[in-house]
Amino acid sequence: MITTLAFYLFSAVLLGSAAAVITSRNAVHSVLFLILAFFNAAALFLIAGAEFLAMILVIVYVGAVAVLFLFVVMMLDVNFSALREGFQRYAPVGATVGAILFGELALVLGGWRFAPEASSLRLSTAPGDIENTRALGRLIYTDYVFLFQAAGLILMVAMIGAIVLTHRDRGTARRQNIARQNARAVSDTLEIVPVAFRTGITTFLRPKPEPELVSADEPHTHGVGKPGPGEH
Repeated sequence: MITTLAFYLFSAVLLGSAAAVITSRNAVHSVLFLILAFFNAAALFLIAGAEFLAMILVIVYVGAVAVLFLFVVMMLDVNFSALREGFQRYAPVGATVGAILFGELALVLGGWRFAPEASSLRLSTAPGDIENTRALGRLIYTDYVFLFQAAGLILMVAMIGAIVLTHRDRGTARRQNIARQNARAVSDTLEIVPVAFRTGITTFLRPKPEPELVSADEPHTHGVGKPGPGEH
């Protein structure tokens, strides 16, 4: 009885928080509702006896992914009012894509059939001779190993695509020129400086100062923050 009430309670909170994720106008609030949804999903995993999945959900998704989303949303300071300006323009395209996805989901759910032994397996007790973590690892890495690897490849391609789409070349980053570093000689970078008598060693090596580039915008300065000749 208590397990049934807990299941319906966590399920209701999970559905409500999931709906609030996509309906909230504030992005920070959406991430907080997402964290609440993860916690309730973890509680449902605990009720189902999958404690390993529950801990993974809390540690990985709540402790890493959701917190990362929260920091990114707070640091980017996205102007959502500007993003909503083109909503009317792209509404027909979005409605078309949504209708296609809804049709695909309807086809999948319409052709779904439960296995004949599903009802008996649902009522059977969990085996006591094997742990939940070992059973899950055996199932993923033995029976569905190719599908698991394919899912990993899809996620990697999605990650690379996100990096390529969001990369901005600002032109201010310093890049290392390996060929130039390997081609330079000692005489190009070090010089022998004579030292006066009884003031130290006779000669020593010190780095040569590199020629400072004067930009077109700053004709009277040498380098950054250094005054030119005759300036104070």
